[in-house]
This record gives sequence, structure tokens and C-alpha cells, in this order.
Amino acid sequence: MHRRQQGFTLIELVIVIIILGILAATALPKFVNFKDDAQQAAVEGVAGALSSAASINFAARSLDSTKGVAVADCSDFESALQGGALPSPSNGSYSIRDLGASFPATDGSTATCTVVLKDTGGNVVASATFTAIEVD
Repeated sequence: MHRRQQGFTLIELVIVIIILGILAATALPKFVNFKDDAQQAAVEGVAGALSSAASINFAARSLDSTKGVAVADCSDFESALQGGALPSPSNGSYSIRDLGASFPATDGSTATCTVVLKDTGGNVVASATFTAIEVD
């Protein structure tokens, strides 16, 4: 009686390990960038909320001057958000920069403002722009 051995040879195992290593090396960089993409998406969400708040604030203030908040520059839009403040992420902070934008003296004039996400060290990790509407 002759027994037949079954299993994989050493060469076959080495080839499989090499193939898995190549797959891991090409897939890993795609997963590393998820944090940056998530931070950018979060900043764009805050910028969208600020843009909406600007429109709602302008409409409310135009109808009744006791409603909404007066806005003279980009940093005033933080108070137009529900709760009166920007979100507070656990790993940094949001701030609004106007990049030298100034409103003309008329209600309804617009300016492009920037909201930035800074890490705990104060470094800007993501930013997005929004349109602000001036209202007295």
C-alpha cells in the first residue's frame, strides 16, 4: 500500500505570501487617507451650515430687525448658528477667517469667508469656503 501525501509545497506558500504582500502594499495607502477625507468632509459640512445660516439670518432680519443677528464681517456668522457657536470637535477646533473680505455698506452684500479646522497643535488640517451675507 502506497500512501499519497497531500498539502502545499513551500514554493506555493511563498508565492501566496508574496501575492498577499503586494495586495496589502497597494491597498494600505487608500485606507490611510480616510482621516484626511473625513476631516475635509466635516469642514465642508460646517461651511454649508454657515452658508445656510447666513441666508436664513438675512431673510429673518430683513423681515423683522429684532430677529436674527446683525452681521458686519465673517466672524459674526458664528452667532447665527443654532446654539450660537461652531461645533467643538474632540481633536481640534473650528474658526472662521475672512481672508481680508469686507462687506460693502449695504444689506445683502456678500463676501466669501473661510472656515478652518485646526488640530490641537493649532495647525490647519482642512478648510472650506462659504458665502456670507451682510445684514444690519
